Amino acid sequence: MIGYTTIGTNNMEKAAAFYDELFSIIGAKRSWDWESFKAWAVTPGAPMFAVTPPYNKEPATVGNGVMIALAAPDRETVKKLYDKAIELGGSSEGEPGYRGPEDMGFFAGYFRDLDGNKLNAFNYSPKKT
Repeated sequence: MIGYTTIGTNNMEKAAAFYDELFSIIGAKRSWDWESFKAWAVTPGAPMFAVTPPYNKEPATVGNGVMIALAAPDRETVKKLYDKAIELGGSSEGEPGYRGPEDMGFFAGYFRDLDGNKLNAFNYSPKKT
């Protein structure tokens, strides 16, 4: 259903370096690499995550209540993505852990990138009954 998501940046060079390192953890590579638009995907044709300066030439700002969730194959990858984001200069919005009852199986870590955009890495593995 989702083809790609796009967030704004005020520094393409720093944003590209941040996401190159962060997304290497889940095997995503740049699928589009233009001067003013860069996108990453795990496989060709899969949904992409993109960064770009705003088209209207105004400063990029974050949307209140906007967040992009990155699916991770397991809890360890959630922790790796969260830790890497913080190491690269991002800020914490909630350390990795279960949200809701543990048996529900929703495990997530929340962070902001260098431009203040909110993301989370999550793994949803409900316990089988």
